[in-house]
Amino acid sequence: MSVLSLGGTIAMTSAGPDAAGVVPTLDAPALLAALPGLTALNCKITSRSIRSLPGASLDFDDLSELVSVVRHELDSGADGVVITQGTDTIEETAYFLDLTVDRAAPVVVTGALRNPTLAGADGPANLLAAIQVAASRQLSGVGCLVVMSDEIHAARHVHKMHSTSPGAFGSPDAGPVGRVVEGIPRLFARPVAAPTYPVPTRAVRIGLVTACLGDDGELLHRLMTGFDGVVVAAFGAGHVPATFVAPLAELASRIPVVLASRTGAGPVLRATYGFPGSESDLQDRGLINSGFLGPYKARILLHVLLAAGAAHQQIVAAFDAAGTCGSHSPHNLPYRCDTGGGRAINASAG
Repeated sequence: MSVLSLGGTIAMTSAGPDAAGVVPTLDAPALLAALPGLTALNCKITSRSIRSLPGASLDFDDLSELVSVVRHELDSGADGVVITQGTDTIEETAYFLDLTVDRAAPVVVTGALRNPTLAGADGPANLLAAIQVAASRQLSGVGCLVVMSDEIHAARHVHKMHSTSPGAFGSPDAGPVGRVVEGIPRLFARPVAAPTYPVPTRAVRIGLVTACLGDDGELLHRLMTGFDGVVVAAFGAGHVPATFVAPLAELASRIPVVLASRTGAGPVLRATYGFPGSESDLQDRGLINSGFLGPYKARILLHVLLAAGAAHQQIVAAFDAAGTCGSHSPHNLPYRCDTGGGRAINASAG
């Protein structure tokens, strides 16, 4: 078992008597040293600190290095990998790992909402539960998971839903796939592993624009140059102000533009509304429907696809698959699917 640390609240303590607040100070060995119950697991645990950053400061270069380390740990014999990091970006890190770690062994991400200096700090319990999940063979081949408050969530569905509550994480469209009970992972449903893609090796820039009441769409005009793709976090089921329509159509004629919902749950519809700026109108103008995939994860998927050199129809097919709750996979994409129950393995990945 390998535990990798990126920093975050779970690793934060005071930097000194005059410090204004907590900062990342604890490394991976220190996190394990404070953890009760490890001896009962009967498995060898190694630890390594990759970064010591707040979750908000992580970037794609950090995540690409993390994927390389995770692959190395699994290829070197680890039965599973646990990553600790700041909760601000857990859902994005987990989905990036889901799309790029082409290995069957469990990969689990966890963190904390209460730092170690507070009463009721949740980091130790979350880390122990994450290790218990990663050590379970029944979680092989299901993709990346997030474990918080003893709940097991699929990376594709999990969402941070509260800024401070220890119960901040949920999967509003699907619910948790399981729970840790008396140290044993109990599955309610078995997640379907996502197709995997190459780890990005070239920089791409994806814009994220949120629709809001009275917006004149001026920001969209600023995206006409310098961006490789755009995600729109639209109202409700995929609607934008009428002022958005012309610039979005122009953007979609140049670069991929993905239509997602800002609501936090529920899908973008396809053919219910017909007014200018409705989901069907925007699709007719070339926007790509993200289905149940929210804007933050849509940005991660579009980033990975564009960095892999996917063509427009391949991007459409990937979002058709990722945005549904079914288990089908798109065709003609740069990966192959392992139909034997393991992870979908990228044909060009190492």
